[in-house]
Amino acid sequence: MKQILVTGGAGFIGSHLCERLLKEGNTVICMDNYFTGRKQNIIHLLNNPNFELVRHDITFPYYVEVDEIYNLACPASPVHYQFDAVSTVKTSVIGAINMLGLAKRVKARILQASTSEVYGDPFVHPQQESYWGNVNPIGIRSCYDEGKRCAETLFMDYHRQNNVEVRIIRIFNTYGPNMRPDDGRVVSNFIVQALKGENITIYGDGSQTRSFQYVDDLVEGVIRMMRVDNFIGPVNLGNPGEFSMLELAEKIIHLTGSHSRITFHPLPSDDPKQRKPDITLAKTHLNWSPKITLDEGLIPTIAYFKSQIK
Repeated sequence: MKQILVTGGAGFIGSHLCERLLKEGNTVICMDNYFTGRKQNIIHLLNNPNFELVRHDITFPYYVEVDEIYNLACPASPVHYQFDAVSTVKTSVIGAINMLGLAKRVKARILQASTSEVYGDPFVHPQQESYWGNVNPIGIRSCYDEGKRCAETLFMDYHRQNNVEVRIIRIFNTYGPNMRPDDGRVVSNFIVQALKGENITIYGDGSQTRSFQYVDDLVEGVIRMMRVDNFIGPVNLGNPGEFSMLELAEKIIHLTGSHSRITFHPLPSDDPKQRKPDITLAKTHLNWSPKITLDEGLIPTIAYFKSQIK
């Protein structure tokens, strides 16, 4: 049994990770300030004696004795991270400093949940971890993109300078139950619109692509990365299956049985036109690759959103 801290533990991905870690017999401290996380995501875990819920903002120091830290705290959808851009940067940068300082003090291994957004609007396709990216440092998305890039820098510097045991993952588009209906990301947007019979809004001409992984696949990769020795990353965790926005919209209309129409709107500033992970490193070092197809993952995700929409 390990004592594990999960920051952002009441969020979409964090809640699934907490549940998995508890099932493996660990003691889990779930930290969240509920900016985007929701208590309903983890309320079924509260009766577990090995689960502790702490309301705390990661931009303030936190002191606890733990063996591992999964640093997931940060709003991850454009709607939420642009709502308070300064807070988003603080969460990524000051939050990383606080958690790295804790890891240094208690000699814990710490994993940083970084993002495919560090690649920006990429000139390289698919994206390998060696690619440095094409990010606008002063754009409306840069609070998230550059915040996560700086967090990676901090993790590497704490590793080199202070011998902190770090792990860095870069998460590509992930979907599944526990996403917020107002999340603002494309999968949740399309499903909610389809279930309500509203027009499905595509920004741009629908040709821009994303790669979508189901949350269970991601959690498996995250845990494998934390446990692997002699490999600190960064490593891409995503599904290489590539779909255009138009293909995704049509697939969701079909699976929901919706009569929604597709409408087209101007593409937002700095929105990437292509996104697809090269997962060679994950296959090599973690023996990991996603198992769940987009159709297989969308079915339980749609069922979840049906239960959330009143």
